[in-house]
Formats: sequence, C-alpha cells, structure tokens
Amino acid sequence: MTTMTYPLLSKIDQPADLRHLSRSELRQLATELREYLLQSVSRTGGHLSSNLGTVELTIALHHVFQTPHDRLVWDVGHQTYPHKILTGRRDRMPTLRQFGGMSGFPRRDESEYDTFGTAHSSTSISAALGMALGAQLRGEARKAVAIIGDGAMTAGMAFEALNNAGVPHAGKMPNLLVVLNDNDMSISPPVGALNRHLARLMSGRFYTAARESAKQVLKNAPPLFELAKRLEEHAKGMVVPGTIFEEFGFNYVGPIDGHDLDSLIPTLENLRELEGPQFLHVVTKKGYGYKLAEADPIAYHGPGKFDPAVGLVKPVPVEPPKPTFTQVFGQWLCDMAAADSRLVGITPAMREGSGMVEFHQKYPGRYFDVGIAEQHAVTFAGGLACEGLKPVVAIYSTFLQRAYDQLIHDVALQNLPVVFALDRAGIVGADGATHMGAFDIAFVRCVPNMSMLTPADEAECRQALSAAYAQNHPVAVRYPRGAGAGVPVPTDLTPMPWGKGEVRRQAAPAAGQRVAILAFGTLLYPALQAGEALDATVANMRFVKPLDVELVKQLAAEHDLIVAVEEGCVQGGAGSAVAEALAAAGIAKPVLMLGLPDEFVEHGEPARLLSLCGLDAAGIEQAVRTRLAATDRA
Repeated sequence: MTTMTYPLLSKIDQPADLRHLSRSELRQLATELREYLLQSVSRTGGHLSSNLGTVELTIALHHVFQTPHDRLVWDVGHQTYPHKILTGRRDRMPTLRQFGGMSGFPRRDESEYDTFGTAHSSTSISAALGMALGAQLRGEARKAVAIIGDGAMTAGMAFEALNNAGVPHAGKMPNLLVVLNDNDMSISPPVGALNRHLARLMSGRFYTAARESAKQVLKNAPPLFELAKRLEEHAKGMVVPGTIFEEFGFNYVGPIDGHDLDSLIPTLENLRELEGPQFLHVVTKKGYGYKLAEADPIAYHGPGKFDPAVGLVKPVPVEPPKPTFTQVFGQWLCDMAAADSRLVGITPAMREGSGMVEFHQKYPGRYFDVGIAEQHAVTFAGGLACEGLKPVVAIYSTFLQRAYDQLIHDVALQNLPVVFALDRAGIVGADGATHMGAFDIAFVRCVPNMSMLTPADEAECRQALSAAYAQNHPVAVRYPRGAGAGVPVPTDLTPMPWGKGEVRRQAAPAAGQRVAILAFGTLLYPALQAGEALDATVANMRFVKPLDVELVKQLAAEHDLIVAVEEGCVQGGAGSAVAEALAAAGIAKPVLMLGLPDEFVEHGEPARLLSLCGLDAAGIEQAVRTRLAATDRA
C-alpha cells in the first residue's frame, strides 16, 4: 500500500485535517478510507465487515465534533479501524493485532482519541454518561458521544445506562448523544429521502423550540397537554421506532442512512447544538462497499489474510485438519441432544463462535440465542433447570465474568444442574487482554457446589463434557481456542471418571523421584516434553474441583518438588488448589506454581505468548531447573 494511491487520506494525520474538507472531498475520503481499510485487513486479518460499515459515520463524527476534546466512546470496539486510521495510526495498520503492534480495539494508552477501552459489548452509554456528567461537574463544555451497535443494545447494561441518562443531575440533564449503529436492517431508497428530511427537521432548533414552547403553553391545560403528547408520540411513532427511547427521556432522531454524509453531517451538527440527552438512529450495512462482505458479513466478520480481488478461499488441506475444541463441543452437543431430549443449548449471541450452528439447525426448538446478555443467559438457564431441563450454556471464559453474580446466586446457590462450556480459556491471541480467559479457574473454583474440569485434548474435551452433563450440580468445562494435540475424538458419550486424574509419565527410579509436574488442561503436552527433559513424573489432573487429592498426596509423598502448570492466573488458580490440599493434609512440600503472570497479557500469536509466559516446554523446564538449583544452593 503506497500513500500515492490515497491522495486525500495520506494527508489526514489527525481529525482536524478533515474538518476543512468540502462535502465532495469527504465523500472521496470515504472511498479512499474504505479501500485502504480493505487492503490493510486483507494483509493482517482482523475485523472487516463491521469496519467497512462505519466509514462514513466515523468521518462524520470526527468532522462535526472537536475530538479529542469532545469524547467519542465506541462500542463494541471492533468497528473502530476507520477511527484509528483517521486519528494518527494509519501507518500502524500493518501491525494490527500482532505482538507489539496496534490493538484491534480502543485503548486509552494507545491514543488520546481512544477515550475508553472496550472490547466487551454494551459499555459505551454508561462510560459516555460518566464523561458527560464529569464535564458538567467540572464546568467544562464538551460533548460525549456513545456509538453502540444494534447487537450491543440487547444487553441490559445499555438500558440501565439509558434509564440513568434520562433523569436530571443537580437539576440539569446530561449532554449525551447516543448513536445507534443499526446494521441489521436496511433503508429502501424511497424511505431514505423521507428519513433524511425527518431527521433534519426533528434534530433542528426550530422543531425543538416549537415543541418545547407548545408544551409550556399546554401545561396550563393538562388534558390538552396529554392529548398533544400522545398525538406527537403516535405521529412520530408511525415513521420512526423511537417511542421507547423517548420514554427514557431522550430526543429520538432517525433512522437515517449511515452511509450518506449529506444526511449524517447536518443531523449531527444539529444534535451537537441541542441540550440534554439525544438519540440518533443510524442504519448501516455490514461490509458496505465490498460486495463479497456485503453478501456474507459473517464470513468476513473476522477473516484471516486474503486476496480482496478473489475473496475468502478455503484452502485444500493436504491431510484432514485437526478438529478445534469448538467443533468438538458442537458435535458433542448434537450427539448428546439426540440421546437426551432434556438438553437445551444457550448462547449469548455467539452461535458461530461457540460452534452451535449445526445444533441450531437440527434442534431449533431447543436452541436459545438470548442476545448479548450474559447475565440473562445464566439466570435463564437456571430457570430452565428448575423445570427439569438440562441447560448447556456455551459462553466464552471472558464473557462469563459478566455474569458472575448470576453464576453464584441464581445457579450455584440453588445447586442447579447447568453445564457451562467455557470456550477461549487461556491465551486467545490476536484479540488480546480483553478476550483472555485467564480468570475462570480462580473465580469458579471458589464457588460452593461448582465443579471445574480442564480437559487436556480433544478426546478428553468430549469425555469431560459428558461427565459434566451427567452431574446433578453446576459444572464448568474450560477449553482453549483452536485445535489441540490431534488426539482422535471418540464417537460415544462415555464420561471420564469423575474427580480422577492420571499419571501420564513416571520418572525413572534412578532419578530420585525429585519432580512431579501436575498439569491442568492442554499444557499437559508441553509438560510431558519438559518431563522428558527433566525425567520428571507428569500427571494429567483433569479436575481442578473436585481435585484428585489422593493423587496429589501420593505424588507429594514420592517427590521432592510439586510443580503445578495451568493456562490461567496463578493467584487462586489450580496451583493454589494443590497447595491448599497439601496444607489441609498437613503435608509440607514445596509447590512451584506456573501459570499466567499477574498482568494483562497482550495480543499476539498464541505460541509466542505462551513462550513469553514461560508456559511452553522450554519455559516449564527452565522454571523447574531454576527452582531445583535454588533449592540445592539453600
């Protein structure tokens, strides 16, 4: 990509550079920005469809508002590549989502234009409201704008924020603009012109002033005031679906075409001048401007590297690819559903990511996508369990954090048999710290009635899911993104022995039985490699809770050093469970705990990140040798 190809974009180093451009130049900028975005992402991989859909909206927002003085808060965050390109990071796009490179999400430490870090959904309105009221309390004149997707609006947190934003603070309404980026519907050409006219009319000062004046007059005659209010709501509701937002205290404007700068810019200019909470409904199309992404926005949501002229092409494998853990879960779900009519599957808007497409097709009546509403998903599962059903909640490890209260109060406290299939456990790679499944072992194992399983490979993943499903209490099964060791997956539904680990490598007697490595999850395989180099005993623990205490005690009696290895945080993790078990048994034995460090692990290639965390075979071996050397010196 040479800047010569982008005569306008190459001159935009900050948003101030685009504020003097004419409307026709802004349209040309949109064309160049969309092409640059397509070429960039095709070289690095990343989120594409959602970003192609926000090109004009991003340009309009930076053109109208005085960023970074005015605050833009993006939600979810995977629609911010155009924003990054226009805010001084154009030349960093080749490093997108790579180790040491630019994040795929907004980050406060990356740019002053990233006013709030986000990658989980539905937080923008709350954050922008805080910023709006913060400016009000400090006596500063600045605008706060939340840009939220239609999917993110399904979360309860968004409506909690709307509810709070629609009431005065210290007698004054917050100056907050919420922009709903609705990319799940379309505006037909005949309606578009009418919507543009209505948006300009309803966002203009004349309309607002006239409406407020009429309200003041009619308030002296309450019956007439109520009649006028109802007439206004119903008349407006016939052409715009905004009544619900008006009820929250917002002035609703739209829907308008989010790809039409001639509509976006004057509407935003009008809204910028209004006081109090405003709501702009913008309709965009995912993948806009790139026909292949428009036709299949899901496939182009987060593609890897590809040729834009050709599009996504499935490579022809030389040998059959190893199944991913997600695929193993999806197949198990279908097979168990065929065997047990009580099974129901629940996802918080992650059907494809969690491997539930086939289950949805085969069992549509037993499939529930509750939207981006993790808290609801967990309590909803509890309600189903109360009626004798067997809910399986497929949820990313990092998303379960959002429903922790529900996990404790609505499922565990009542000891309801819900299975939590925790995908993306441990290091996830390019998505970075926000999607890292680092904490699930620690926050699940401390909850009474809960169990936690950590299968080592694809075969054990299926067996662990069957074992979890057979229980009559809540159980979580954690597994990572991607494929495992390539162990053949059984076709039956036989569960693994409950609460039992196994010794996978026994140290030679001549070695003095110095070291026992207790591996939890997929780190069993690098632990086995380290065990070969160290001539150490290696155990596949399988269960964090219930921990196989007898196996722990046996290994402690036979070895000088216990090493616990997990792809999760050390604090409160599986290693802590081992140390607690030994302490409870009155056994004084040193325990070396290896896991993710007490910091947020950045984005990058997973194997490299594991190595940097010391969790590959070489890192495990080195950590053990260092501890043994220190012990010998002592």
